[in-house]
Amino acid sequence: MGNLLRVLQCKEEALEDIFLDFENARPSEEEKEVFDGVAHVLSFAPGIITELKSYKGAGEEIRIAISNPSNQEKQADTWHAIIPLVKQLKEFYEFSKHLQKCVQELLRALTCQPLSPLQHLETKQALAKQFAEIMHFTLKFDDLKMNNPAIQNDFSYFRRTMSRRGMNSAAAGIDYDEGKCISTEMANEMSLFYAEATPMLKTLSDATTRFVQENADVETERALEVLSTMANICKVMLENPKPQGTSFAAVDDSRFQMGADTVSFCVRVMVGVIILYDHVHKEGAFAKGSRIDIKGSIKVLKDQNGKVKVKSLLNALRYTTKHLNDESTPKAIHKMLEV
Repeated sequence: MGNLLRVLQCKEEALEDIFLDFENARPSEEEKEVFDGVAHVLSFAPGIITELKSYKGAGEEIRIAISNPSNQEKQADTWHAIIPLVKQLKEFYEFSKHLQKCVQELLRALTCQPLSPLQHLETKQALAKQFAEIMHFTLKFDDLKMNNPAIQNDFSYFRRTMSRRGMNSAAAGIDYDEGKCISTEMANEMSLFYAEATPMLKTLSDATTRFVQENADVETERALEVLSTMANICKVMLENPKPQGTSFAAVDDSRFQMGADTVSFCVRVMVGVIILYDHVHKEGAFAKGSRIDIKGSIKVLKDQNGKVKVKSLLNALRYTTKHLNDESTPKAIHKMLEV
């Protein structure tokens, strides 16, 4: 994947040239503690995606069990097929909780005094890279989940079966103790998590909102500046795959290749950060006061059709943002988001 290096030109001219090397950035001593903690969590992300891609569900087993309610052998077979899958779903859910903490740690590091958020992004590029990686993972996870109805079907069957365990306590071959790997409280939380169209993004949006609300020493504007700057960097990268006019003459332009991986990365990060911004900003990402060029962002997203799954990302903007349906949102924005 090519470097995400762009000269960010903002219409307010409040931001100067920014160099963000998302590929090769290495943590400084100051970044290392936070970086190492986040890196440990992110090391599990590829495995999570691999497991989710291969998640086939137990639809056939569930169908057979429902069709043969008196056949205890078939009920037991289905139960044994469901338990490993539910343990996987628990793993995914627990990973989302770890990502929540990572996002909050990164936001604290990128917004703390005395440096400005912009200075943080320039001097803590390894942490900016990790933030972008979380966004990329999040949109990828949610896209896979959204297109796999077996996840909710399996978990619903598990909960129904556990709720009947008292009545079926004598059922041959069914070890209900296996289901105790998930407490009733966690089962309720997981049910809400998987009921979301984009559960991982909703989790991180909530975490970002809580971070701002619960940290009196962090000004909302500082968090918003981090989010809007990252969104704008990705937008400009997608608009202009070749750097022009950069003052970093020593950089080899041949390193800037907008291959499929780079486009996918940029698009998902841009969309994810826009949604986070919309949840934190009191008027949202679509209002006139937004620091994000939302029309330009949607346009550049739609321009990637054929390179990435644009429809799912447009749906993420439509259904997981907070302020899209506000009266202040221009009708043109709604028109642009039609899929």
